[in-house]
Amino acid sequence: MRFIGKIVNPWRGLKGIPKNIWLLSAATLINRSGTMVLPFLALYFTKEMGVSVSEAGLSLVAFGLGSLITAPLVGRLSDRFGPISIMKLSLFTSGIMLFLFSFIDNYYIALGVTFLWSALSEAFRPANLTFISKETDPLQRKTAFALNRIAINLGMSIGPVIGGILAYYNYHLLFYVDGITSILACGFLIISPFEKFHEEEVVDPNQLSPQKIYKDKRFIYYILALLPVEFVFFQHLGAVPIYFVKELHYTEAIYGVLMAVNTGIIIFVEVPLNSAMSKWRDSSSLALGSLLCSIGFGMMAFSANIYYLVLSIVVWTFGEMIFFPSSASYLSIIAPKDKVGKYMGYYQMNFSFSLMFAPWLGAVILDSYGSAFLWGSTFFAASFSAWLLYRLKWKEIQF
Repeated sequence: MRFIGKIVNPWRGLKGIPKNIWLLSAATLINRSGTMVLPFLALYFTKEMGVSVSEAGLSLVAFGLGSLITAPLVGRLSDRFGPISIMKLSLFTSGIMLFLFSFIDNYYIALGVTFLWSALSEAFRPANLTFISKETDPLQRKTAFALNRIAINLGMSIGPVIGGILAYYNYHLLFYVDGITSILACGFLIISPFEKFHEEEVVDPNQLSPQKIYKDKRFIYYILALLPVEFVFFQHLGAVPIYFVKELHYTEAIYGVLMAVNTGIIIFVEVPLNSAMSKWRDSSSLALGSLLCSIGFGMMAFSANIYYLVLSIVVWTFGEMIFFPSSASYLSIIAPKDKVGKYMGYYQMNFSFSLMFAPWLGAVILDSYGSAFLWGSTFFAASFSAWLLYRLKWKEIQF
């Protein structure tokens, strides 16, 4: 009967998720529903400022650099002042910055403002991960991270669509709506009836990780093991659209529909999947997620048939759904109790580094060596991560 109950209600794992996590997810949904400046940022620079495509590309580099630099600092501030305070400040200041952004017509000043806007808006991520880590028990954590990702994906399925309509009439409307939703999300956090946060457990100082994070060999091993599969995953922002549209000659509309397969699966499957895997060892989940990414992206080297491509997207989407909640969950376990924010900050920096360089690197490899070499490389890179992450179960003792 228990088995039948799980089939009838695959969302039953959400029942025990703390109220605070639901409130945070609602704020995340409000914020992400207004995400429309970033997807159209390069187009804004080319069409409204009249700069070249390569100059417009620097705006994305500036955004990535702001995210890269702010992550470790925000992690420390979350430990000191609390993640909710940092998220409120991030949402409010980034909203104000977006309003100011719309009045700037100088290219170089706009690049500087992009960097500052990124530093402020991306401060939300490490604080968000820190809050979820501190407000959930280990068995709830994967499901809680999955719920947060659903809020992000639901918002991202709304914001860019509305943004495309607004951009048709006036690009400046993107900044106003995005800024308003950021401030609304801040207001929601302010008025939300959060329950008292979990009290920190008293930890034996001898059990804490080294004071200097770079001396924590387990953490360094972990973030380095994540890099290959993260570089593979972010090909969906770089090489994948180029490959689908320019090499396979599918239209942008068909590409959008194919990517909607990814979003749709995440919305309906990720929470039940992670609830079912809540008792899995994180090292096993991480290895499986990486392996599915390697297979999914590697499959594209063998066929251009659209049904086959849908299957490859389904495979790497399942890898994504398993990998990302597990990666944050594992870090929340190995981080010292008083340094969760700091560790999440460096984890986010690792993520930002991949987001900044992986799409560019994939496009270069595709252009220089061809699609078969690129997708074969993604298979071996993500498989290497799968092997390194699976070894964590034995590395625990050594570290």
